[in-house]
Amino acid sequence: MERDGWRNRGKRWRSLFGAFGAAAVNLVFPPVCCGCGRLTGDAHAVCPSCWAGLRLIDRPYCEILGSPFAFDPGPGAVSPQAIANPPAFDRLRSVSLYEGIARDLVHGLKYRDRTDLARMMAEWMIRASDGSVAAADMIVPVPLHAFRLWRRKFNQSAELARCVSERAGKPYRPDVLRRIRRTRRQVGLGARAREENVRGAFAVPESARSGLAGKRIVLVDDVYTTGATVSAATRALRRAGAADVTVLTFAMAMSEPI
Repeated sequence: MERDGWRNRGKRWRSLFGAFGAAAVNLVFPPVCCGCGRLTGDAHAVCPSCWAGLRLIDRPYCEILGSPFAFDPGPGAVSPQAIANPPAFDRLRSVSLYEGIARDLVHGLKYRDRTDLARMMAEWMIRASDGSVAAADMIVPVPLHAFRLWRRKFNQSAELARCVSERAGKPYRPDVLRRIRRTRRQVGLGARAREENVRGAFAVPESARSGLAGKRIVLVDDVYTTGATVSAATRALRRAGAADVTVLTFAMAMSEPI
């Protein structure tokens, strides 16, 4: 906690004084690794050791689910899972498998109020999007229910989406999707229970429907597990007329490459 406080103090002073003052601030609050806290040369970065611990997702992967292949089956390959059970969304892209330092970064953002991590994570997400962010008409976060947002004070998916929007110069539209039903936490639920839990939980407000017709949307969440949440959210966007939905997450939970 003390280390998190040191990081956050440095971040606040850097944002106050801008680029010129950042050099002076770095003398007082030296930039540290976002993962382990070791000193680094740059703010909003990870050290070589933590970087090596990231299991980054890169090609070859399933063109629909974005899940990595253990071998290269050739261009345009689709996994058996995507063929047997096509998702509601058009494609999924993620930065890393959900383990080690990637899990630590997600937990830091989600449970320890480390909103300073969102900018770095968003930059990696844009690169992992494989051009989907560049082609998007808008960036939409997976929303929290109002009660959960009140308890947590912020939505980690919205923080990531806002930073993706700012870095990519794309419209940030948190108003497009609402969570209209309070659901149980997904943690600990099986795939079928997760699907039932979020069925009908999302809706597009009437005021936003006219702006969705024919649009390409990047739907942002922190972690992809079974896909139940983003699938339910995608169906709501589809019903409102969205033409193309890319799900973009920081991490993907899976055991090993296919």
